[in-house]
Amino acid sequence: MRTIARSACLLAALVLVAAPARAADGPSNAARTAILPPAEPFSGASRSLIALPEDPWITPFEKSGCVRTPRYDETVTWLRKLVDASPELRLQSIGLSPEGREIWMVIASRDRAFTADALAATGKPLLLAQAGIHSGEIDGKDAGLMLLRDMTARGTKSDLLDRANFLFVPIFSVDAHERFSRFTRLNQRGPVEAGWRTTARNLNLNRDYGNLDTAEMRAMVRTIVDYDPDLYFDLHVTDGADYQYDITWGANGRHAHSPNIGAWIEETLTPAMEKDLRAMGHVPGPLVFLADEGDVSKGNVGWTAGVKFSNGYGDIRHVPTVLVENHSLKPYDQRVLGTYVLLESALRTLGAEGSALRRARSADRARRPAEVPLAWGVGPESEPRLVEFLGIESRLVPSPVTGKSRVEWTGKPFTARIPYVTATNPTVTVKRATAYWVPAAWSEVIDRLALHGVVMERLAYPREADVQVYRLEDPKLGTAVVEGRVPISATAKPERRRVAFAPGSVRIPTDQPLGDLVAILLEPTAPDSYLRCGFFAEILQRTEYGEGYILEPMAEKMLEEDPDLKREFEAKIAADAAFAADPRARIEFFYRRTPFYDDSWRLYPVARE
Repeated sequence: MRTIARSACLLAALVLVAAPARAADGPSNAARTAILPPAEPFSGASRSLIALPEDPWITPFEKSGCVRTPRYDETVTWLRKLVDASPELRLQSIGLSPEGREIWMVIASRDRAFTADALAATGKPLLLAQAGIHSGEIDGKDAGLMLLRDMTARGTKSDLLDRANFLFVPIFSVDAHERFSRFTRLNQRGPVEAGWRTTARNLNLNRDYGNLDTAEMRAMVRTIVDYDPDLYFDLHVTDGADYQYDITWGANGRHAHSPNIGAWIEETLTPAMEKDLRAMGHVPGPLVFLADEGDVSKGNVGWTAGVKFSNGYGDIRHVPTVLVENHSLKPYDQRVLGTYVLLESALRTLGAEGSALRRARSADRARRPAEVPLAWGVGPESEPRLVEFLGIESRLVPSPVTGKSRVEWTGKPFTARIPYVTATNPTVTVKRATAYWVPAAWSEVIDRLALHGVVMERLAYPREADVQVYRLEDPKLGTAVVEGRVPISATAKPERRRVAFAPGSVRIPTDQPLGDLVAILLEPTAPDSYLRCGFFAEILQRTEYGEGYILEPMAEKMLEEDPDLKREFEAKIAADAAFAADPRARIEFFYRRTPFYDDSWRLYPVARE
């Protein structure tokens, strides 16, 4: 019976590739059918995890022959049934989506500790895993339902909760999940139907960890702050090149903001998960970002993520975070089963080695580097090394569409030694400030920092402080909207001044675990700072002007009274032909030197102490 059940899943996976029927007045079958590279059906040992058809706790995924993922309502109904039968589980909403759907989280605890304080009191390490941040990439949901079932109602993995607690968000981007269709991810082999990449407001949640513009991300960051997980998994499906690995993952390494955490992930977690996946017939590997998808000999490039991504955000706030990318071209059942094994291995490793991870977290939270890296790139310190790569052969074939060549993957595996380089070189740094000041008028920025859990002093009375501010020179607005905002770029020139701060303004010391996060969000030169993301566009507006009939006689008097100014003006006329020919620019030269000129124009309001 068990062999027959597993064979049914294999048969269903093969049926999945059949072309959909053509609509009467719709596009042709060719336009409705993604032509994917060849892939072998999966027959690894993890197929033993699939429930038999008569099992009362079979998941919707398994019941479909391992080719479909359930809709939101079906998922929640199944989870409610499991939770009602399992005293170790509780279903809890962490927030509401823009379309009014609950974002559900399952809390799994042998001790029935169902609050943040109660979970902490157990002393057990805590794993938080989320699926469906991009809801077309939904492998993690079906893997998580199976694992929760086996840890509780079926009892085959009940020991996992003896030494660790588990938080699981099966569908993070719930509105996107219900944009349900077979036409979602063109480059992905299953499930038959799935959700969409972006939210109902067309925003990408995995670009919003810093900005917190979406209701969904505000709910998740509140959860991270409240529960303070020891390990955080963000479950995705990748795209791009074909290769042998079916489950890949990565984290910002030991060179970045959390070096001790990076070492634990590299030395303890990764080897354990690799061993467990291989034992169950999977091919684990690192994140793959080939320099040239058509020529793997040019190497793989390691990524140091920034604050807007899950793994970058976790690194910066010292929450151990792993970005998981299943390979989109592998069969859906293979990817789901691999995710199950990955989560099981992570829970088991966390239960055994959680104390060491907590020591690493404490060490990283205590760090106060004198120079704060704001961005990373490949530089002189990022020496490439040769690593083994498990690839799939490709060839270039003529393309009548482009008139050039295109890559065609053959399905034939090969092993090669290729260069691997990681972006470990800080490309933008800033000297650590003692504190940052944010004026009360910029409440949306203050509110976001508070939601991140940043410690700040809120002024009850007016206060003056000697600070450094930045004047923005040559500001430019982006030519395209990025995640709902228009980016800003500018050169930031520092100035010293005494500034009066109104009640409600905040002073944010950097002598706190989130000090680096504050710098990355508030320093104008940081690539994903609030300024660069468009939060302070108002300061680029000029609202006061001076008329020539007033300014010109003023300028004449100023030239008479100030010989140094006269020499400066005449020198500029002699050296700058464009200035000399522009009457308005000549008047502006004097207006800027009067107290009537708006001294706040292009002055970045966040100050450094």
